[in-house]
Amino acid sequence: KASTLKQLYIWILIHDQLNVSCNRAMPAEGVGIVHQGSCSLSLFFSSPEKDYENAIKFYSEALELNPGNAIYFSNRSLAYLRTECYGYALADATKCLEIDKNYIKGYYRRATSNMALGKFKAALKDYETVVRVRPNDKDAKMKYQECNKIVKQKAFERAIASDEVKRSVVDSLDIENMMIEDDYSGPKLEDGKVTMKFMKEMMDWFKDQKKLHRKCAYQILIQIKELLSKLPSLVEITLKEKITICGDTHGQFYDLLNIFELNGLPSDSNPYLFNGDFVDRGSFSLEVILTLFGFKLLLPDSFYLLRGNHETDNMNQMYGFEGEVKAKYTAQMFQLFSEVFQWLPLAQCINNKVLVMHGGLFSEDGVTLDDLRKIDRNRQPPDSGPMCDLLWSDPQPQNGRSVSKRGVSCQFGPDVTERFLNQNKLDYIVRSHEVKAEGYEVTHSGKCITVFSAPNYCDQMGNKGAYIHLRGSDLKPEFHQFTAVPHPNVKPMAYANSLMQMGMM
Repeated sequence: KASTLKQLYIWILIHDQLNVSCNRAMPAEGVGIVHQGSCSLSLFFSSPEKDYENAIKFYSEALELNPGNAIYFSNRSLAYLRTECYGYALADATKCLEIDKNYIKGYYRRATSNMALGKFKAALKDYETVVRVRPNDKDAKMKYQECNKIVKQKAFERAIASDEVKRSVVDSLDIENMMIEDDYSGPKLEDGKVTMKFMKEMMDWFKDQKKLHRKCAYQILIQIKELLSKLPSLVEITLKEKITICGDTHGQFYDLLNIFELNGLPSDSNPYLFNGDFVDRGSFSLEVILTLFGFKLLLPDSFYLLRGNHETDNMNQMYGFEGEVKAKYTAQMFQLFSEVFQWLPLAQCINNKVLVMHGGLFSEDGVTLDDLRKIDRNRQPPDSGPMCDLLWSDPQPQNGRSVSKRGVSCQFGPDVTERFLNQNKLDYIVRSHEVKAEGYEVTHSGKCITVFSAPNYCDQMGNKGAYIHLRGSDLKPEFHQFTAVPHPNVKPMAYANSLMQMGMM
């Protein structure tokens, strides 16, 4: 395999040295159409291994030898898109167009990067360029129209928000008079309360791909909003026995059930902390989030939930949760989910020694635990600052900070971690946010731990999932790995924005 990849790299260079041109009128459906300068990229991406990391590596080496090649920047941009490094993808697409403003694929790549980052106006501008140059390109027209629809929807939402004080969905619901039909045989709350019996019945009901009655779903959402709104932005607990920390679950309900099968159902003697990104991508996100919310209501002092970057409107609009809620229930219910997500705590401190957050540390030194306590979290995340960093940042191996590969927040090195821990008298941090082949990763000399709990992420990454056991006696992490289990034939991203489904990459 390594030999073949090396040959492909040499092939790239040979094509460059021979000055083989690329057809600029080439359709933009992605890697399916191969033509000369793009053929090596296609082989990277169409092979069973889908070796994006090596594609990035070899295109980077090729760019060192020929930094003025727009095609290489465009192709590396696509590789970065496939590995969700949207910030790097945007930078490469922009560089491609600086070199050759007529290379149309560069506009596609840049539009895609901006869409993934929720920068819809910037994306629309590039789609307009493509449509102007290729007026008969149906694919380009569809993407332009879909992006334009999103921009107009956002403008409408802003206009409404500025015209009146936003009322909660809860104010418009009449739960008491919401009838449960006689032919509904599924689980129901007992006197309006979540019980362990209800939770077991609901999980079995979901396992059979059946839908919880909307009254029960609304009851859970109203109660969880009230509960979460009373919590601080930084939850602080004293751990005496054991807690299980799980990372991203991303709508993979059957893998969530497997965690409970392997590790036991949540209880006061078996507490859990789920570290954000409960929804999106996986097509059973509703089942995941209602299960997690149900356990939080049942075990408010033994079951903990933290917000991830996907518990936000922009991500939900693009990556499936909004579409899933609208398909299974209503747009009104999604709005209530949005309200609830804004109340999820942002971080959790265990025994004053371990700090857990979804993303990572901060773009500037000097942030204290007291700063986290003071965050006003009931909002969509800002583009910068501690709240943004807690949801979005990533560790890097080298010291210092660098521009984020995602295009949001930053990447932080081991020296940043060391200073933060010393200032706040902490031992280490636990975060999630990144797929890891083994389900977890220990970096920064053991002071930064990543845990990811969605095995075979999106049915294609082949990674293991993992969860962590922490014991109050020594807080030494114990890692437990697991593999993906079968799920019904509903593909990931089934409810995602149509731009994603059209292969906007």
